[in-house]
Amino acid sequence: MVVPAAAVTAISGGNASGLDETAGDDDALANASILLVDDKPDLLDSLHQLVTLHGYEPDKALGGHEALELLCRNRYDVVLLDLIMPGVSGHDVLDFATREGLTCKIIVVSGDASYSGVKHALHCGAFDFVKKPYEAGELIATMETALRQCRLERENARMEQRLKESEALHRFIVNNSPDLVYMLDRNGCFTFLNDRVETLLGYRKDELIGRHYSEIVDPEHLEHARHLFDERRTGARAANNVEVRLKSRRPRGGSRRFHGAQGVWAELTAMGVYRDPRERTRSGFIGSYGTARDISERKEAEEVINFQAYHDLLTRLPNRVLLRDRLTLAIAQAERNKRKLAVMFLDLDRFKVVNDTLGHTIGDRLLKAVANRLQSCLRSGDTLSRFGGDEFMLLLPEIRTRDDVVVIADKILERLSAPFSIDGHELFVGASIGIAVYPEAGDHEETLIQNADIAMYNVKGNRRNGYQFFSEELNHRFSTRLTMERDLRSALAQEELIVHYQPQIEIASGRIVGVEALARWNHPVQGLIQPDQFMALAEEAGLVAEVDELVQRQAFLDLARWRSEGHDNLKLTVNVSADQAAQDNFVARFTAALDSAGLPGSAVNLDVTEGTLLRDIESIVPRLRALRRLGIGIVIDDFGTGYSSLNYLHQFPIDTLKVDRSFVGDIRADHGGAPVIDAIVAMARGLKLSLVAEGVENRTQLSYLNEKGCASAQGFIFSAAVAAPAIGTLLNDDPFRHMAGSPGSTQPEPAETSAVAGAESEPR
Repeated sequence: MVVPAAAVTAISGGNASGLDETAGDDDALANASILLVDDKPDLLDSLHQLVTLHGYEPDKALGGHEALELLCRNRYDVVLLDLIMPGVSGHDVLDFATREGLTCKIIVVSGDASYSGVKHALHCGAFDFVKKPYEAGELIATMETALRQCRLERENARMEQRLKESEALHRFIVNNSPDLVYMLDRNGCFTFLNDRVETLLGYRKDELIGRHYSEIVDPEHLEHARHLFDERRTGARAANNVEVRLKSRRPRGGSRRFHGAQGVWAELTAMGVYRDPRERTRSGFIGSYGTARDISERKEAEEVINFQAYHDLLTRLPNRVLLRDRLTLAIAQAERNKRKLAVMFLDLDRFKVVNDTLGHTIGDRLLKAVANRLQSCLRSGDTLSRFGGDEFMLLLPEIRTRDDVVVIADKILERLSAPFSIDGHELFVGASIGIAVYPEAGDHEETLIQNADIAMYNVKGNRRNGYQFFSEELNHRFSTRLTMERDLRSALAQEELIVHYQPQIEIASGRIVGVEALARWNHPVQGLIQPDQFMALAEEAGLVAEVDELVQRQAFLDLARWRSEGHDNLKLTVNVSADQAAQDNFVARFTAALDSAGLPGSAVNLDVTEGTLLRDIESIVPRLRALRRLGIGIVIDDFGTGYSSLNYLHQFPIDTLKVDRSFVGDIRADHGGAPVIDAIVAMARGLKLSLVAEGVENRTQLSYLNEKGCASAQGFIFSAAVAAPAIGTLLNDDPFRHMAGSPGSTQPEPAETSAVAGAESEPR
């Protein structure tokens, strides 16, 4: 930045004239520089003595030549000059002073008082003329008048210099201001603009001088700017700020939203100029001045913050806050226009599998791809929002009938049915869609969202990849579920969950070799509730691990009592869910419960499903191996119904396969063998694994399993799950020895002839 020299002087506080600005009038005269010139020594000495007696310290020059030498070396305020001198005359000295531009005041002191002589002297630049012989008082008065004139001229020069410096400084400040500074006449036309207009907006100053301010204001903001410029403000309203967008010819860095074709955001400040500042009236208004400050970066930051507050940063879709605002507005409009609207709650199916197996990066990219497809299904005016996780919400503000919503729902399901290609993976997701229509499903935004969620949950729990309109029947089911969940939480706290046990029989001998612990809910109102009525709910509510631990602790205590009563070889099978097995402290808590009951690891089998193992192989399998090293047996439940393969069986620390009841049910006297069971038996034999069959209902099934080498069985033919006291009775009575080897009838036994009435195969 080049700073003008005058501005530097003004900033530094220097004095360009070199004069003493603080000296008074008397001091200025006393310090005057005076030169006396005459060719006669006695007259020169007499003149010097006279001037000295009046308090001055003059220099002397004997003749014109010596005067020229002193004038070349020194600066004088006043020169008393004789005209008639040999060699270099007084006229020559006057010519020299004029030619050199000397500012000293020359007073001619000469005996030549002719008109022509005086005229010539004054014409050549003399300040005044004193005739010889002179009167002392007249001479001194003339000299001091010249000195005062000299001082006044120098003060005037100093003031002019100060004005120049001040103007240069103010011009420098104004032109180098970071703000655009302007002045307008009473008609709103520019009369002044600083240099900032060129760097900020790309206009030359001469282009805009005389032009109306609207030349640089964005048309969309002209009305807003007019309130500042055109309204003659008075009193406290005489100055104000507004934010407007100005046109710009100069593309700049940053978001196109704020620069380039759309211009620059500026904060304008305007103040009126009046003929009489004390009376700010419309009639006295002559113009205005103000500034325009670039606030583009601030406006961009505000918009970014605003966007982040109301949008999902991953998909760039509106978030739940913005969706709720729009839904509230849409409800008000629908009520006013007597129209309908719909809210669709969409939850992706199978997304969690992708996220857990391929990682969050692939999951995030899949979500963005899903969002793009969903947007392609929307109508103008519809709103798609990401509600969180893999949940989306659609607002359809203008619908006539349910068929309008069905068209969009079908389109969404059809678009999502096509595979997604993400980083080389071909991925499939579906959608469970719940729909709530205003006003039938609610007349408040919270109610509509909740009811759409209830409808979606119903789809999720039934068939998935479909849609469901909300109805009061669904609301009743949901209310029942909420009540059940609340009661279940209370049941865990109040110890209403109890443990029943289903005997496991050694087929060859008919002896009870083990029991499987199964949860029951002793509800204070509904009575005994079977696990298939609450375990799924416990899993959804995140309570299943707590249920598992409760069952395990109680079962360990019961087993310890039975073994102390002489049943040393009895084994207990307890179930473990994926949620419990995924806990970091699972092994420590499980073994601590065993130790607390005083049981060895060899007394317990751990029953896990294939799905539990496959949920997180890297963390769950090492934990099962740690338990197996303590002697705990690992049983694969529901074998054959999931992802069974030899590869998995080699990887997992397995001791026993439990044949699922669905395969056991295929064994019938009139259909020959059961090939799936044959294959499972052969696989277990080859891998040296034990077999337990569940769901055995008749002697035909028992006999077939015995022939194939299945070691143990449990099910209807023996006993249902019963309370701990009943198990104690069975252990003492040993009622199944007569069924050893399962000879006899191939027909199912009636329920009343089974060892325990009402026996059945037990789900978990």
